[in-house]
Amino acid sequence: MNFDKLVRDKIPDIIKDRGEEAITHIAETKEYEDALVRKLHEEVAEFLATPSVEEAADILEVLHAICDQKGIDLSNLDEVRRKKADERGGFKQRIILDRTEKG
Repeated sequence: MNFDKLVRDKIPDIIKDRGEEAITHIAETKEYEDALVRKLHEEVAEFLATPSVEEAADILEVLHAICDQKGIDLSNLDEVRRKKADERGGFKQRIILDRTEKG
């Protein structure tokens, strides 16, 4: 079976424990960047199809990998999120901006 997709680090061992052989390679930088973007889309689609904490955790894991690859320190992620929410609000009020007009 062919996959050609980024998998979690322990997946090859899990496959081996099932008695199968995992044919893998280590992605170069550009391939890794592209694979992370595809994986993020995949995980978001799975979350939208079946919202759950497990699917949300998968999105977060990919986001952590992307930020690590881009050199973004996530140690203050929630602090930055809260600051932006304080300054600009969140999305709880369900506001849809239809248009703006000069007044």
